[in-house]
Amino acid sequence: MTGPSDFAVFRLGYVPGVTPGKWARMWSERRPRVPLELVTTTPDEAATLIRRGAVDAAVLRLPVDRSGLHTIPLYTETTVAVVPKDHVVTATEEATVADLADEIVLHPQDDVLDWPGDRPGRPAAFAPATTAEAVELVAAGVGLLLVPQSLARLHHRRDLTYRPVADAPGSGVGLAWPDAENSELMEEFIGIVRGRTVNSSRTPRPDATPAPGGPVPARKKGGRHRPARRGTHRR
Repeated sequence: MTGPSDFAVFRLGYVPGVTPGKWARMWSERRPRVPLELVTTTPDEAATLIRRGAVDAAVLRLPVDRSGLHTIPLYTETTVAVVPKDHVVTATEEATVADLADEIVLHPQDDVLDWPGDRPGRPAAFAPATTAEAVELVAAGVGLLLVPQSLARLHHRRDLTYRPVADAPGSGVGLAWPDAENSELMEEFIGIVRGRTVNSSRTPRPDATPAPGGPVPARKKGGRHRPARRGTHRR
């Protein structure tokens, strides 16, 4: 006999730089009958996909407009300066915003960093459309680029390197999903990203067998319950 989730699919959106592979592997171990479909999205579109129902949840950049959404922070990324390998910044293990005061700093239109005040350095003559284009300009010697470390790794080139910028704001990464009662599958994924073990999971196992003589778990109507209290988990 098939279960209620035998033919379900859990769709997870994720933005560039995020690597959901570990969570996907854990999901396949805990929910082998429910495929996890990974959907790439841009930072600007991630929340819209959730509200439209195109994905069940998304790992995205914070802050985000929380209207219609639940969100929990997962971790904060270090901001780095992407520079040519022979740049003066590479002489130190870590740079500061003051070190970049006289540098041309590119500001791509898809920038994900939330600066509280003026951006460091001198602005470039134009804003590249994407981070990928900005990286090409850094390689051409046009300027520097400030990005979360995962994006520096994503756009790695042999002629470029990066250094952490100690006093730059970090880039928060969080999980977002619809502001409604959580489904059983949504609770399962929240447990995975928060580091809950199988035994501590708040959701019933689809193939769980009651212990001999023990009570039989009642079947939940609709498979939903109130959302767990939100908190912070760092990788």
